[in-house]
Amino acid sequence: MDLFEYQARDMFEAHGVPVLAGEVITDPGDAAAAAERIGANSGGVVVVKAQVKTGGRGKAGGVKLAKSAEEAATAAEQILGMDIKGHTVNTVMIAQGASIAEEYYFSVLLDRANRSVLAMCSKEGGMEIEQLAVERPEALARVAVNPLTGIDAAKAREIVDAAGFTSDQDALADVIVKLWGVYQGEDATLVEVNPLVKTTDGQIIALDGKITLDENAEFRHEHHAALEDKDSTDPLEAKAKEMGLNYVKLDGQVGIIGNGAGLVMSTLDVVAYAGEQHGGVKPANFLDIGGGANAQVMANGLDVILGDEQVKAVFVNVFGGITACDEVANGIKGALEILGDSATKPLVVRLDGNNVEKGRAILDELNHPLVTQVDTMDGAADKAAELANA
Repeated sequence: MDLFEYQARDMFEAHGVPVLAGEVITDPGDAAAAAERIGANSGGVVVVKAQVKTGGRGKAGGVKLAKSAEEAATAAEQILGMDIKGHTVNTVMIAQGASIAEEYYFSVLLDRANRSVLAMCSKEGGMEIEQLAVERPEALARVAVNPLTGIDAAKAREIVDAAGFTSDQDALADVIVKLWGVYQGEDATLVEVNPLVKTTDGQIIALDGKITLDENAEFRHEHHAALEDKDSTDPLEAKAKEMGLNYVKLDGQVGIIGNGAGLVMSTLDVVAYAGEQHGGVKPANFLDIGGGANAQVMANGLDVILGDEQVKAVFVNVFGGITACDEVANGIKGALEILGDSATKPLVVRLDGNNVEKGRAILDELNHPLVTQVDTMDGAADKAAELANA
């Protein structure tokens, strides 16, 4: 789960990371009063910042400096409702102004490719780090972090030295240790500060923040649920989450159910390929029901997929392993009984693996008018695409 900047700011503050004051508003009429409160500590200067989960806010006009409460109100009115890369601005943060001497960059993230944690640091902050990494890779220090030992004072100093800092090393290292506290303490996969600034009076402050939380660790953090942006969450994804399903909505016409993430990803590919021959239909979703494909799980999955108006046909692709094909077939049978008249779209079922003959026999005996069995994955994908295009 990606956080808004103001949520990251609050999380930084809770972990002792130095930040500036900020206040969130959704009504431009509240901007002037907020600016007066926040700007009292910065000579009346505030920054009005669009709260969207995408980069490039400044270039899009979503970040404006205001030197008075009136300017802040005008800026908030201009920014609220703005579209930034497909994200509508519904919230702005009125942030305290800062007198900046230097801008730096720091992040710690899960490096999936190398199966490790990676810290990145640069004396050149404020710009898009992807651009810096391409144009001047030597300016971006990359330091591997052992997740078992993390970033202590010595490791933080190693990161600072690798980035080429020759002054304020201790102060920077102290902030980096605290940012590691955010990463570890909140079970994040990304903590990024761009820019991490040095003010003219020598303070090191996180002026911006980006945090991605690992949803697999939600059970350890009940307070994370309150951070979810429910207004922008797709209702079908929200429904699937409540049911404990691994579901992602896509923009297509063939609903997909499979057991195992790898199989489902492969199914997306074969459906997209088959769809090229049938009017360009595409996969409508990713849905992994895992190993326990009983009737209720299958019913929940079908209920979510059938609730998508774009779906014209459903492809159930299951390879029986620990959960045998006859259990899956009984799950499909039970699901259709549970759903009753709400099941109105054709289902193409491909079963293979453990107890496949028993599974196919159960569906043959069911003889449901919506169910078509196809033995091969490619053949089933082609049939599902054909039905979706009919």
